[in-house]
Order: sequence, then C-alpha cells, then structure tokens
Amino acid sequence: MPVIEFTYTDLEELLNRSIDRDKLIDLLPMIGSDIEGYDDEGVKVEFFPNRPDYLSVEGVARALKGFLEIEKGIPEYPLEPSGTSITIDPGLEGIRPYTACCLLLNVNLTEDKLPQIMDFQEDLHWVIGRDRKKVAIGIHNLDVLKGPFRYLAAKPDETSFVPLEMDEEMTLREILTEHKKGKSYAHLIEKYDRFPLLMDSEGNILSMPPIINGELTKLTTDTKNLFVDVTGTDQQAVERTLNIIATSFAESGATIKTMENIYQDETLILPDLTPKERTVSVKNAVKLIGIPLTAEVVAESLRKVRFDATVVDEDTVKVLIPPYRADILHEVDIIENVAIGYCFRKIEPEIPRVATVAREDPYMDFDQNVREIMNGLGFAEVMSLMLTNEENHYHKMKLPETERVEVAQPISQDRTMIRQSLLNGLLEFLEDNKHEELPQRIFEVGDTVFLDSEKETKTRGVKKMAAMITHSQANFTEIKSTSDALISNLGLEMEIEDLDHPSFIQGRCARLKGVKKESSEVCVEGFFGEVNPEVIRNFELEYPVVAVEVEFKTLK
Repeated sequence: MPVIEFTYTDLEELLNRSIDRDKLIDLLPMIGSDIEGYDDEGVKVEFFPNRPDYLSVEGVARALKGFLEIEKGIPEYPLEPSGTSITIDPGLEGIRPYTACCLLLNVNLTEDKLPQIMDFQEDLHWVIGRDRKKVAIGIHNLDVLKGPFRYLAAKPDETSFVPLEMDEEMTLREILTEHKKGKSYAHLIEKYDRFPLLMDSEGNILSMPPIINGELTKLTTDTKNLFVDVTGTDQQAVERTLNIIATSFAESGATIKTMENIYQDETLILPDLTPKERTVSVKNAVKLIGIPLTAEVVAESLRKVRFDATVVDEDTVKVLIPPYRADILHEVDIIENVAIGYCFRKIEPEIPRVATVAREDPYMDFDQNVREIMNGLGFAEVMSLMLTNEENHYHKMKLPETERVEVAQPISQDRTMIRQSLLNGLLEFLEDNKHEELPQRIFEVGDTVFLDSEKETKTRGVKKMAAMITHSQANFTEIKSTSDALISNLGLEMEIEDLDHPSFIQGRCARLKGVKKESSEVCVEGFFGEVNPEVIRNFELEYPVVAVEVEFKTLK
C-alpha cells in the first residue's frame, strides 16, 4: 500500500498552527492510516489505496483540519478561467482517448517539495492508474510553454523530442526501445501505429503519454506555474485524478485555472469541482455502526471529515461529497465516514449477550494439519492475497485466460481478479525475496474461486495447497519426494501419471492423486514438476524452481 513521509514542519505550515506530536501520532490512525514509523523530524504513514487524496501532505492536512475542528465542511477552491484550451485528436480513439488538463499558478517548489511531487505522482499512477495503463500524469513547467495545446496521435518514426534526463532527441519509437522508462512502459502503446503526444502552439513537445515527459518542461525550484495533464483510457478516472492533484496544490496556496478540453463532439471545462449530492439514512447508520445516533450527530460527523451535511428530517441527511473523494460509491461508504468522523475510540466495545461453546472448525483443523506436515518437511509458510491480476496469473505463467471472478471496480492494476491458483503468488514471493539465501522452501494453504454456472451462487470455492523450492540443484526428484511425503502423511497413497502443463517443463511434470487405501476414494488431486524456464524468467528469478499444487477434494 502507498506510504508517504512528511515532516512536522510541513504539516504545521499547512495547518497554520503547531500540533502536539504525541497527539498527531494518536490521531493519524483514526483517519485511516497505519503509522510505519516516526522520529523527531517527521512521520511515515501508510494509507489504504481507496484514499488517493491522502497521498500528499496537503491531503493529510486537509483531513486533520476537520478532526481538529480548524475547518469543517467541504473546502472551497476558487476556479479562474485560463483563457486557453487543449484539443483532443479523434485519432486517439482506441489508444488513450481521454485527457483532463488545467493550470496551477503561484506554486512554491522547494528542494524538499520536488521529490514529494514526484512521489505523489507515482503513487497516483499505482493507485488509480494501474501502473499508467488506466491513467498517466504529467506535471510541466508552464513558463516555457504557450497555449493553446494539442493532444494528438503522432507517427512514431517521424516525431522526435528530448525525453526527460536525456540530452539528445529521440524518435517516439526509439524512446520505447532505448529509454529506461520507454522499455518499462512500451507494452502500453507499442502495438499501435500512432503514439499519444502533447504539444503546445509553438510545436514544443511536452510529453509522450504514458511514457515520459520532455526535458524542456522539467520542474526546478525556479518553476512558479504548472501545466498538469492527465491522460488515459477511463474518462472518469482521468477527471478524478486531475481533481485530486489540483485540490492538493490549492491546499498549499496555488491558484487553479480551468482549461477547455475540446473533443470532437463536446467541450469540457476542467477541473470540474462540483460536489456530488447524496443522502444517508440515519437508521442505516445506526444499524451498521451499532450505536444510537441522531441526524444532527450524523451531519456533524460528516462535516468533520470535510463533507457538507444538512439535516433533512430525523432519518435523512443530505450530503455533498468533495470532488477529490473518488472512493464514495455507495451509502455504506458515507456511513463509514460517519463512523470516522464520530471517532472509533468513542464507540465502546460490548461483550455479546450470547452464551456459546467454542470448538475448532474442522475446516480450519484440516488446514492446520497440512501446515504442520509442510513445516515438518522444512517449508516456511507464506500468505498472499486472494486478489491477483491477469498478467501474473495467466500470461507470466504461460496459461490461457479462462472465465474468472473479476473485481468490478479495482483500486489497483495488481488486484483485478480472484485467484484460481496459488502458484503465481508463490513466484511473486520468490521474486521479492531473491536477495535472500538459498535454498528457499515455501508453501501456502489458501482458497481459490472459480466461476460455476451450475451453482446457485455462480462461484465455487476450492481449498488448495502449493509449495515451491528454488536453488541451483532443484529438480523433479526433490519435488516428487515432497509430494509423496505430503500424501503419505495425510494417510493416503499417491498415484501419478504424465501431464503436459504450460507452466512446467514438458516431460518433467506429473499429475498426482491422493487415494484412500480402503475405499479408493480420491481425496487430493494436483500436479508437480519443474517450472518452465520461461516462467522463471518472467518472474525475474535466476535459479531452477520446482513446485507442487494440490486441491483437497474432501476435508476429513
């Protein structure tokens, strides 16, 4: 999750008052953060990805103003017309067709502020932009540019400019093949015959979204005015990202200038900071939070988290949602903010008035048995998220895409579907820990989910266990012995047969079954073998990897 670091001095300047540091450390978790560390100079905090407006010290200060009752309700950000525009080329349809741009004047870029801006930009790329696939951001020195601007589809071999951190011109295609950033993000646009480009009225190239900005518009401590562009494949995400950036800079004193964003069939004046209007039921808030609340208390709690709230009647509160809050999708999200504004510490825990006799769930008891077996075989347990993404789950594993349970509104590119296998999660773990000593032996017991049209719920949960070994001599015999030991310790007999699996080396992979001796009932099914070298390279590993994955048919 995103982690931001700021000094107490920066925060106090934005709050326009000093703050007791112990009180700050106590308060930050109440607005939804996890404190990673702090010292005499500053604090490092982690925020959930659903709050991209917290990814700058300005966003944190804005929230704290409400909790400290310095300011309550929606912040006001005056908008002034810039008198300039950007025209969007219809030729970008199907490539990266959307953009949202504005000007920010009178910014104060210090040596400390410049890296904060870069971190803010990259965090937004990760949280909203799905690593630039959905949204990409450019922040430019406006003082070297002249509007109006154009967002166009350019010929990659006939257009060139000096990319950031370079001193020679490169064609757009050369940037994709030779520049570090170009090679990292080439997959986003290389399949098209034209590439996105931002240009001013004098032919100066600002950037090649979503790859790299131009050296011409590089920010320095002398920069006083900014041109901000957000481009992407999702118009709503693009416009929300611009709102977050513009209002963050406005918190530190910048003036927001709107621009005409001219499409073929419409013109948008952006940023649009009109708040969205919703209502929240007091009865629903009481039910979900579990404490008695009045409409007045609900409204006041929402004002403390920087919403505007007006009591309509004893059960209804009208709510105005700030334009930088991209996370409010449902009444439940508003009720969560009621609880935050009310303060979780004021909600006293109660012991349930129910007498129960507890025992270990047999389902979990079986899990524990498998864990003890794997620990006894010398494996260390890891636990990964159930959410993954198509690139790691299918493409890097050399598997064809299948029907799957997808996340309707993913908050990051890394978490777009529910896993159907544990293997890619273990490979990601090895990739993150390849600096550790070898051999590495890891395993995971976890749930996977499949679509199942025959079931009423349309999904089918499957319990699986996967294990991996990596070192210079890892081989088929080693993972076969591990698989045999697992099956034997479960009180079953192992049966194996040949299997061709794209993720494994052909001829070095086997299907296995764990069978009850007395009834020939198949209790465990799976496969094991030596992982395909191409898969190993896809996860940037350097040594052979062997793996086993099994599905438990019965849990007795």
